[in-house]
Amino acid sequence: MTTTTRDRTLTVGFIGLGDQGAPMAQAIGESEHALHVWARRPQSLDVLAGVPYVVHATPAELAAAVDVLALCLRDDNDIWDILRTPGVPEALRPGLIIVNHGTGDPGENRRIAEHLARMGVRYLDAPVSGGGPGARARRLTTICGGDRTAFDLCAPVFDTFSAKVAYMGPAGGGQTAKLLNNAMTMSNLLNAVDLVRLAARLGIGVRAVQDVIGASSGGSAILRALGGDLTPEIAEHLQGLMRKDIEHFADAMRAAGLDPRPLHDRGVAGIDGLTEAVGLIAAEDTRSDRDA
Repeated sequence: MTTTTRDRTLTVGFIGLGDQGAPMAQAIGESEHALHVWARRPQSLDVLAGVPYVVHATPAELAAAVDVLALCLRDDNDIWDILRTPGVPEALRPGLIIVNHGTGDPGENRRIAEHLARMGVRYLDAPVSGGGPGARARRLTTICGGDRTAFDLCAPVFDTFSAKVAYMGPAGGGQTAKLLNNAMTMSNLLNAVDLVRLAARLGIGVRAVQDVIGASSGGSAILRALGGDLTPEIAEHLQGLMRKDIEHFADAMRAAGLDPRPLHDRGVAGIDGLTEAVGLIAAEDTRSDRDA
């Protein structure tokens, strides 16, 4: 592996070409950094059309070829699955940096970091906020915990798809800050759901109320997203991800000896109301289209 600094390029491996991961990988591939990838399904590589990259046949082959191995997967168990894939333990070597861009449990991420440290591999828990739309706009927030030297090396890579990159201290710090953000988002979601319900029952335009409050002091990112990025088609899938994250938040707070119930309970109620809120907005849009 070549020695790298913030002024030199890195060879970056990427696994997880989903709605969020694909545009992140595209941004890396279009930068000065070299993009290498592995995908379980060859058709997943279609999202990289027009972007220079090198494809590898196995995760082990990918891990052996890169300076940084970035994983944008659903949960911590998926990280362990990659690390335990045949050939991968042998491919891990001192100097490699593994980055977890998914959202998970801070304690579990500390355990992953400790496991890798025994092999001389550095680990960053670097979850991102902004979803697929933020990734496509290259406006994500990357929230990072772990080895500071590894963070400094990887920060230029994070810059390719981020509007803000923040270092939050030792391993687990990135996940802790991301879970606090997600709990706040889901608590705000309950406020937005209540607003949509009230506007619909009052018989005033939900879209009009959403627009004016979204631009006023009562606005929030989640209110603006309802009926935009958050549609009925994806609401149920997002509820599953949100429920996973709010329970990670609660577990992390309890592990720290703190009471998660105020934010947790509001967050769960917000998640439960998501499909209703986007359905009310979609119904109003349908009526407006029909009356136009």
